[in-house]
Amino acid sequence: MTSRGEVLVQAGRLATEGKPYALATVVRVVRPASTRRGDRALVTPDGTLAGWVGGACSEPIVVREALRALADGQPRLLQIGPAGAAGAAPADVVMAESRCASEGVVEVLIEPELPGPLLAVVGEGVAGRTLVQLARIIGWRVTDELGAEVAADAVVVATMGHGDEDALESALRAGAGYVGLVASSRRAAAVLGALRERGLAPEALARVRSPAGRALGPSTQAEIAVAILAELVDWRHGLAAGSGRVLSAEVPTPAEAVDPVCGMTVAVAGAPTAVRAGVTWYFCSTSCRDQFERAGGP
Repeated sequence: MTSRGEVLVQAGRLATEGKPYALATVVRVVRPASTRRGDRALVTPDGTLAGWVGGACSEPIVVREALRALADGQPRLLQIGPAGAAGAAPADVVMAESRCASEGVVEVLIEPELPGPLLAVVGEGVAGRTLVQLARIIGWRVTDELGAEVAADAVVVATMGHGDEDALESALRAGAGYVGLVASSRRAAAVLGALRERGLAPEALARVRSPAGRALGPSTQAEIAVAILAELVDWRHGLAAGSGRVLSAEVPTPAEAVDPVCGMTVAVAGAPTAVRAGVTWYFCSTSCRDQFERAGGP
């Protein structure tokens, strides 16, 4: 079992690596219950839970709600207890009925941690350096690397003529959602012409935004960085409105199924399974799966 301290260490490591996770912390306990206030666990998008929030009675519910929180980005307060334990609970509390014999109640605060989009800024000029600083202030992750190993959500090329074509080609071939070039209209036309000669398709070249950023007219290099950041924010929220692209740190809505033994809705990710007649069944615990298998199926 992962200790409280180890959970926080693992959370810090995932944050450093730019990977999403949800932190679940027990904030209230009504005995009998096997957990204590302050116990915590970490849930990753594959449904893995590390830590302690109450054992088999609570874990599948916490995993389900943690994956839902990762998908919508919203924290939630979860109350797990026997039927009828809700009482006059506030409307913003997620109520979940425990299938265990224990009459205890556990409240768990679930906090999703979703790293910001990854922005690759290529170029050491004033515009590029200023954009790096501004992007970090609003919570974006920033790198100066391009390539197959770096799945940047957005790329801004601000090399001022020093390798524009190579950087843009790498960004387009890597499938970055936003590709911007800081250049004059004449320079941009020359760069795109060179890429066309390299064999890049017209639809790929059409994705290059140049001049990158909102139109400001004559501007300083620092102001250009501000204009690019504004366009990047527009682009990010335009995606959220339904373009279909998923940013590298976003988590899709989790698939769920109903445990055929106890009737609990469980997250498919990480759940125990059994296969009957080519159909996969999902369970809240190995206990329900074992009962299912002893009965020979549904």
